[in-house]
Amino acid sequence: MAGLKELRTRIGSIKSTQKITSAMKMVAAARLRRAQDALDKSKQYSEDILTITGRLYKEMRQEEQENDLLYVYPRMLLEPENPQEYLLVVFSSDRGLCGSYNAYVLRESLRRIKELQKEGKHIKVLSIGRKVGDGLKRRIPDLEVQIISGVAAKGADYNELQEICENILQRYTNKEFDVCEVIYTHFESAINREVKLQRYIPFSIDLDDPRFDNKVDGAFFDYDAPKQKLLVDILLMFMTSVFFQDLLNAQASEHGARMTSMDNATRNASDMIAKLTLKYNRLRQTAITTELIEIISGAEAL
Repeated sequence: MAGLKELRTRIGSIKSTQKITSAMKMVAAARLRRAQDALDKSKQYSEDILTITGRLYKEMRQEEQENDLLYVYPRMLLEPENPQEYLLVVFSSDRGLCGSYNAYVLRESLRRIKELQKEGKHIKVLSIGRKVGDGLKRRIPDLEVQIISGVAAKGADYNELQEICENILQRYTNKEFDVCEVIYTHFESAINREVKLQRYIPFSIDLDDPRFDNKVDGAFFDYDAPKQKLLVDILLMFMTSVFFQDLLNAQASEHGARMTSMDNATRNASDMIAKLTLKYNRLRQTAITTELIEIISGAEAL
C-alpha cells in the first residue's frame, strides 16, 4: 500500500500546482488585455507625433534647398561619422515563468553584442528588466550592464518612461555614446511575437514618406513658432513616444507569453493527473485482487 500512498500524495501535489498555474494564467490574461488596450490607444498618438516631426523636418530640408538656408539640426537626427560607443537598451521582464520570452531577447542581445565587438565597438547595456541583464552579466562578465527593475510594475506609465528617456538623451548630450539601439519584443498576438532591433538614436526619418508632405488634401500646415525651436521641443515628445511604444509591445508580449506558458503548464498537469490516477486505480485494483485471492485460498485451506 506504500505505492498507493505515494501516488495519492503526488496527485495532490500536482493538483495544488495546477491551481497555481491556472490562477497565474488568469492574472496574465487580465494584464494582457490591459496592455493590449494601452497599446491600441497609444498607436494613434505615436503615429500623429511621428507625422508632425517628419513633416517639420522635411519642410526644413526643402527650405534649405529652395531658399539657400542653413538650419542647425539636433544631433540626434544627424548620422555620426565614425560611431564607436554604443548603448544597447534591452526590454525584458523582472520575473520568469513566461516561456521563451526572455530567452529570445537574450539570444538577440548576445548576437548583436558579438557583432558589434567584432567591429571593434565599445558597448554599454541598459537592461529594463532584470532577467536579460543578469543573463548578460553571467555570459559576458566584463560587459558594462546597468539594470533598471520594477519598471511598469503596476502597468505602463508614460511619466516613468519619460524620466528614463530624458536620462538617455542627457547621456547622449554628454557624448557618453554615439548610437543607441533598442531590442524589444514586438507584439502581434498572444502566441505570436517577434524580437526586433531598432535604432533609437540617431533616429532616421524617411523624407520620401508621403505622410510628411506639407500639403494634405489641399491644405497647408503653418507654424507660429520658429521651425528650428519647434523641432527641438517636439523631439523629446517624439522619442518618448517611440520608447513608450516599445515598452507597451514588450509588456504585451511578456503577458501573452506568460499566459500561454501557464496554460500549457495547466494542461500538462491535467495530463499527469490523469495518468497517475489511472496508475493508482490499477495498483489499487491489483491490491484488492491479491487480497481476495489470499482470502479465498485461506478459506479453501480450512
